[in-house]
Amino acid sequence: MKKLLVAVLALCVMTVAYGQSAKSGPNDVVKDAVEATVKAAKADPAARDGDLKATIKVVETNFLPYTDFRRTTRIAVGQAWNTATPDQQKQLFEQFQQLLVNTYALQLTQVRGQAVKFKIDPAQLGANGKDAVVQSDVSGINDDLQVGYRLGLTDDGWKIYDIDMGGAWLIRVYQQQFAGQLAQGGVDALIKFLVDHNARVAQ
Repeated sequence: MKKLLVAVLALCVMTVAYGQSAKSGPNDVVKDAVEATVKAAKADPAARDGDLKATIKVVETNFLPYTDFRRTTRIAVGQAWNTATPDQQKQLFEQFQQLLVNTYALQLTQVRGQAVKFKIDPAQLGANGKDAVVQSDVSGINDDLQVGYRLGLTDDGWKIYDIDMGGAWLIRVYQQQFAGQLAQGGVDALIKFLVDHNARVAQ
């Protein structure tokens, strides 16, 4: 009887969680992701003053849960992803995700101060209903940042998998760079490129 009760309660929790996720549209996901990240950055004195390492930690904690950067990695790496070993795929994903976090954090450091405001435009849904683009505007005292987000509908709800900063979608930008590294030395060369890039930021 006790086991049955636990099972019923677990099912209820799962049902509620699924219902909440299903109601969260792409606009809600972007709004929640940006709000959580900006709020945390404003609350952290170092991040608020533009410290990159502090901002990276804020992004890792508050922004990553809303993303599907494994999909991002798979698309950016292209055909080489399918031929990579599981360990290589793991390294590619972890290093590229860190690069994306660093890039997003670097842009966020440009918008400083307590008076940070943001605006989210209505989502533009794809024809299949499983892809969406949401444009946002984040403004601070000295700068204004326009960021676009591409989201895909997953079993866990809408997830961000591509970001447009400065008029360029990151997947497209890195596809070109990755193709060059893969042509020169294969997957291991690309992994080294990512590791070296992230190491420079960590210094």
